[in-house]
Amino acid sequence: MNKYFRTNNFYLAAFLFAKGLELVNIDRTDTKKCAFVFVETPERDFLLGAFNFGKENQSDVMVDARKLIFAVKTLKDKLYQQF
Repeated sequence: MNKYFRTNNFYLAAFLFAKGLELVNIDRTDTKKCAFVFVETPERDFLLGAFNFGKENQSDVMVDARKLIFAVKTLKDKLYQQF
């Protein structure tokens, strides 16, 4: 089983981060785009499905606005940090 889940989608990464998945790295190997790397969990597949296919008011898609704002700010801070 794969230990990590990677995505280039910023909004998916913010959603997963706001839902409590652990971000372990931002892979900057490709100079044109970064990949957000999360620890793989059993709920990640469910959350990915909810993000992509969930209905508008479905509880699985709902995220507390403060958590989402915090997730976006945190990911942007980590994205623009000098390494």
